[in-house]
Amino acid sequence: MPLIAVEEHWIMPDLTSALRAMPHRDESLIFNEVGDNLERLEDLGAGRIAAMDAQGIDVSVLALTPPGAQPLPPKKALALSRAANDVAAAAVARNPARFRSLSTLPMSSPKDVAGELERAADMGHVGTMVYGRSGDLFLDDLAYDDFFSAAVALGQPVFIHPQLPSPAVRDASYRGFDPMTDLALATFGWGWHLDAGTTALRLILRGTFDRHPDLQIVLGHWGEMLLFWSDRANSLSRVAGLPRPISDYIRSNFFITTSGMLNPALLHHALSVTTIDRLIFSTDYPFQHPANEDIKSFLGHFSSDTAREKFSSANAASLYGIDI
Repeated sequence: MPLIAVEEHWIMPDLTSALRAMPHRDESLIFNEVGDNLERLEDLGAGRIAAMDAQGIDVSVLALTPPGAQPLPPKKALALSRAANDVAAAAVARNPARFRSLSTLPMSSPKDVAGELERAADMGHVGTMVYGRSGDLFLDDLAYDDFFSAAVALGQPVFIHPQLPSPAVRDASYRGFDPMTDLALATFGWGWHLDAGTTALRLILRGTFDRHPDLQIVLGHWGEMLLFWSDRANSLSRVAGLPRPISDYIRSNFFITTSGMLNPALLHHALSVTTIDRLIFSTDYPFQHPANEDIKSFLGHFSSDTAREKFSSANAASLYGIDI
């Protein structure tokens, strides 16, 4: 049974340098340098393929690691997004049986986003990865509506990845400990995921899927908390004047990945909110790298071979147009 992983990160040295040079650099960059992460992130060749082989992964969908080009000023974001998309496309061309890629976009320059998405799609990128906020501009702002129109027209699913919460939110909710605990609380321990889930909820409340009913969004980490609060979130539909419950949009417009969190309890809960047709395998490489035996054990919790195959490869292959 083939295995496709759809949230497998990489980094480009030129982008790392540009992000480090920012006046207020994204502190989460430190996670790229833990252990051998940087070496793994920069490897788009033999080392990465060897890691995939050890895990039993047949195809990895490459995605630039957080924060992408999103914090950069518009001109720099466009130049480095284009460069990153060229590098990723070249990596796929060298190993077309093992790699696909998600584009990165100059979200700080909304007028350039749809154009770069189209260029990337023409190069063979199978979707894109973005973040919920660029400066003070939220992803649900109508400035990005042309982007969502283009994503639908091009058949490009949009992966929303977590990012560091804004300084104001960090000051209000994530300070008061030692610096590393502050950062961990604001990122992988809680803040990243609440921020990404809120981004998805804002898109629904803004009517994004009513204007673009065929738009497909991908959320990692078992839906970034959204699946676990859908009962309460449903009450927002009436207040916001939406034609459907929040949970209905989740089932029709969102795909959910595991991001290496191979907990059968999370699987069972996800299946109570959405369907097996909406669940996709990912490892969040290199930040999570479950062993082959861990993956096999998790796959044993599916109710049938059909369900297992959908999760392992069929759903991702259909969503991203991957022939395996």
